[in-house]
Order: sequence, then C-alpha cells, then structure tokens
Amino acid sequence: MGRPGEPPEGAPEGTSGGGEEEFRSVVFDESFVSAARLQEYSAEERIADHAPAVRPRPPLRRTGLSRQALALVLLIALAFITAIYMGVRHPYQTPAARRAVEPLRMTVIPLAPQGAVPGTADPAYLFEHSPAAQFRIGAEGIPLPPSRRTAHFSDSQVVTALTTAKEYLVRSSLDPEVLTGQQVRPVRMLLDTDQVDQFDESFTHPAADGRHAPTGWLVRFDPARAELADDGVRVQGTLQAAEADAATLEVTADHTFVYALRPPGADAKAPVSLFTVRRELQFRFDRDDLRLRQTQLIVSYVQAGPLSCGEDSTNHLRPLLAGRTAQTGGPAGTDPYATGGATPLCGSLAASAQPSV
Repeated sequence: MGRPGEPPEGAPEGTSGGGEEEFRSVVFDESFVSAARLQEYSAEERIADHAPAVRPRPPLRRTGLSRQALALVLLIALAFITAIYMGVRHPYQTPAARRAVEPLRMTVIPLAPQGAVPGTADPAYLFEHSPAAQFRIGAEGIPLPPSRRTAHFSDSQVVTALTTAKEYLVRSSLDPEVLTGQQVRPVRMLLDTDQVDQFDESFTHPAADGRHAPTGWLVRFDPARAELADDGVRVQGTLQAAEADAATLEVTADHTFVYALRPPGADAKAPVSLFTVRRELQFRFDRDDLRLRQTQLIVSYVQAGPLSCGEDSTNHLRPLLAGRTAQTGGPAGTDPYATGGATPLCGSLAASAQPSV
C-alpha cells in the first residue's frame, strides 16, 4: 500500500514521493500574480456574461520610471543651456593681440681724450684714483631695487622683469668671452625671438645706421687693440621698472662700466689704462617675455672712451690705451659719469673722467 496522501496504486512511475517538493519551484508569489497581464474571471462573471475564461488586465502605472525620465530630460536640457552660455560668455579672457616688437634704436658716442691717456702698471691704483673708486665689482654693481607691483602686474612679474634686465647687463657688459668678441650667444638667448633677426643681421652686416651696430647690443673690444688687465670690472648704476600699459612693463637701466685694459699679449709690467662705458638701455616686457624670461631691447644709448672720433666704433670698440692721444678732437668735454644731458655724435672725454696718475 501507498503511504498516506498517495494514490492507492502508489505514486506514478517517474515521480518522486514528495509532491510538494516537486512543485515548490513553481509556486507563484503575490508579486508575480499581480504583475500578470491576464486575469481569470470569477465563476459568477463567466455565468452571467458568457465571457471567456480570462480578461486582460490594465497595465501597471510605472510612476517611478516616469519621474526618472523627466529628471533625465531636465538634466540634458540644463547641460545644453550651460554649454551655450559657456560658449557665449566663458570665464577665460581672449588673449589680446600681441604688439609688434619694435626694432632696437641705438646710438654709440665715442669720447676722445683731450690729451694723452693716463696709465700705470697697477690697475688697482688706477681704480683708486678715478671716479670709479667707490664702484662695486661686477654684478654686485647692478643691485635690484625694491620690487613694487603695478596695477596690472604682480610683484613676482616685476621682479622677473628686473632680474632679466640685470642678466642682460651682466652678459652683455661683464662676460669675458663677450667682451673679447668670442661669443654673442649668451646675449642673443635673452632676446625676444622677434628681435633675433635684427641682432643676427647686426653681426653679419654691421652698419652705423642706428639699427645694426654690434656695440649697440653689447660691449666688445677689438682683440687686436686691447685686452682685459683685470677681470674685476667696476660698475655703478640703477634699474627702474614701470608699467607702460596694461600689457607691458618697461625697465630703464643706466650704468657706468669701467674696464682696465692693456695691449694684447703684453706682460704684467705693461702700462694699464681705464676705459669707461656708459650704457642707458630701455627694456620692454610683455607677458610672453616674462613667462619665457626674455626681453625686448628698444633703446640703447652708449658713451665710450677714450676713443678716437676718427675710428669706426660700430663693430668693435677700439680703445686708446695708456700714452696714446686721439687723432681728432671733439666738442666740449663730456663726462660719462654725469647723468642727464644730450651727447653729440662724437664727444670729448672730460679730464675729470680720467684717473689722476
């Protein structure tokens, strides 16, 4: 006999004895039944209406999904409006068109001595008995002034402009390889790229046209005429920075450099003389120059002596050394240590500018 709950003949072949376990996996829960698309009519409804056994159910209202779709549409619309607004009024300023770089305007004034150039074998003695006695040596004579921010430039930008101008002065007036004519690249590297062509042309085709004199860009002596007797060049001068406009800083440099020179190849007992160069330079910096630490040199006004007015000082300075006199004189004496005042195209070196030997 079968067990209680089983047919008298026992369970059909191929089935397990536990009927409940067999159909447990297909029991429908309440959520499954409520989501069904078809619903069976009740017995009373089928008798009264002769309706089919089942009827379709109305679709469920998915209110949650509708809210999500609405939020997505609003988000897309907001992103689209924001993109249009940012395209019309973005927070970044459109870079202003860069001002064309001006060519350098230069003037080189030779100063002729009024008599024989004084000299002695001791450079230190000459410096001590000259107006350069209190000058500092080398780059120490080019101190930076206290930096001040301007209306459109920060304190660090002003410092960058002053530092770059000082570096130009050091490389173009104190570097021994530049002074002896062996190198120009240290100076060239500091120039705005738009001025490099003028710089290169000045050295490949020098001309006394106020635009292409190498001695307007830097100090260099004719190696066949003179050499340094003392590497300690005496320097004194000032640097001043000011805002030219909202896009430009300008630095004005006014320095006097004093060199001890002797004939090339001479021994230590050969007489030494002093040579003075007064350089008034005007530098210009836009924001690109400040970022790249380059500069535009727009004005170079140079007085140098003792020189002979009859010799060309365009490509190299050809100093008159100890005991030499100028071939031709010039107008009334000019003192390169004194500031202010215009200098003629050829001047006369004042006696007060020479050491007292």
